[in-house]
Amino acid sequence: MRVVIAEDQVLLREGLGRLFADGGHEVAASRGDARDLVATVAGHRPDLVVVDIRMPPTFTDEGARAAYEIKRNHPQIGVLVLSQHIETSHAVELVTLGGFGYLLKDRVLAVDEFLDAAERVARGGSALDPKVVARLLGHDRHAGVLAELSDREREVLELMAEGLTNAGIAQRLVVSERTVETHVRNVLTKLNIPDSHNGHRRVLAVLAYVSEMQKA
Repeated sequence: MRVVIAEDQVLLREGLGRLFADGGHEVAASRGDARDLVATVAGHRPDLVVVDIRMPPTFTDEGARAAYEIKRNHPQIGVLVLSQHIETSHAVELVTLGGFGYLLKDRVLAVDEFLDAAERVARGGSALDPKVVARLLGHDRHAGVLAELSDREREVLELMAEGLTNAGIAQRLVVSERTVETHVRNVLTKLNIPDSHNGHRRVLAVLAYVSEMQKA
């Protein structure tokens, strides 16, 4: 996997580079700001771009805007956004494009899980931080169609949004995979989303639906 890293904190940028290198991946380029990130990505054509959501010069949303432009110009490239705090304003718009991840920076400390998430995004999947998912889905627990979900179905929905497969959800909840399949089927039925054998499309459909609910 070829990776481009954009992170203004030198220690974290170098740490990410070492982490990917130790994991057997190639760091094609490393940048301290987002100003030439789009051009860098166009030149190196990596499998994955890891970018801080807040970058110089204004430290607002340069990283997020660069991520959106990269996905628009190169939809096949995975983009993993890192953030110090939960900021969902860009998350919904980006996640519906596919091949996107949004993790809080402290998730990097769980090296194996972080690399798994990065590789999943590079393959076109999704990886959302559980805290981000909770914010996306938890704006009003009793509003709209989401209120029809049981607590367990809601739990399954959140794990689906994180990008976990049915097997991964079963392992997390310590239940059988068949039980998870039943919950997933119920969730998709209650949310009026056609079932699909493509897990990635399933996650994107759920998040797209939830994003529409947030706009209501």
